[in-house]
Amino acid sequence: MAHDIILLIAHYGLLLIFCNVLIEQLGVPVPAVPTLIVAGALASNGHFPLVAVVVIAVLASLLGDLLWYGAGRRFGAGVMRTICRISLSPDSCVKQSELRFQRWRGRVLLIAKFVPGLSTVAPPLVGAMGLRLPSFLLLDGLGSLLWAGSAIGLGYVFAAQVDDLLNALASAGTLAFEGLLCLLALYILVKWWQRHRLLVALRMARITVDELNRAIEEGQAPVVVDVRSEAARLLDTRIIPGALLADLNGIDQTVGHLPSDRELVIYCSCPNEVSAAKAAKLLMAIGYRRVRPLLGGLDAWDAAGYAVARLPSAALGDGQEEVVLAGR
Repeated sequence: MAHDIILLIAHYGLLLIFCNVLIEQLGVPVPAVPTLIVAGALASNGHFPLVAVVVIAVLASLLGDLLWYGAGRRFGAGVMRTICRISLSPDSCVKQSELRFQRWRGRVLLIAKFVPGLSTVAPPLVGAMGLRLPSFLLLDGLGSLLWAGSAIGLGYVFAAQVDDLLNALASAGTLAFEGLLCLLALYILVKWWQRHRLLVALRMARITVDELNRAIEEGQAPVVVDVRSEAARLLDTRIIPGALLADLNGIDQTVGHLPSDRELVIYCSCPNEVSAAKAAKLLMAIGYRRVRPLLGGLDAWDAAGYAVARLPSAALGDGQEEVVLAGR
């Protein structure tokens, strides 16, 4: 099997490189770096033109990213939620990408392909954030060139060692290929187990959107706290009217003026209300006794037809400004 794969790369190299890179950039977990390294080694031996290998890889990468960029521009936050629902780590997928975007802005595209989990998320994220197409093409093109060029260059420089490795894999045949499949399956299993443990650790009673709306209408006045990141609020300006805006790591400071027996409802827009549950755990650890995440988060509240407000763009960096009630 390994020998067959090597023959495929040798005979259909440029087409295979293009397809492999494109499929990976579209989000399918089929790594392209090994193919690029092998292609670099084969280019060193004269099988392929080096420039053609680099150009094909960059074009495929740019095409895949451009499709995600367009989806981000068209559908905004909905694309981000879709990506993270199919991710192996959906609870941290968007969160980590948002944090990097806040630090790097559009320049995140220069490093995205070197950061696990960020490569697929970054193009729709910058698209949803409104990065202009010429800037996207420039930054993503440079990032793709750095990523593909590094892998291809590695194979080109260490062509002799790569040849030895390929010969060893060819000699091992099916056994080596099955070993690689087992390692991939083990990786997926470990990620699933980590996610399962996190969800168990954050298991607690949720409050439904109907219960929250009823409590508000009856004058019980629970304090509602939005723990989405600043970048998430830029992507989606909806907010439950009257909600406090808090950073997950600084939520104790945001609600520190409230008595410990005050009812708090925490919401986010992440899968399984993970960020909201983490915030609730932190508040309970410092003495707040009546804290519950909102089941389904902001999306469930809006889908139920309850009132939402919109954050004006000027308020996104400060956290406590007046919000504007959205009409229906």
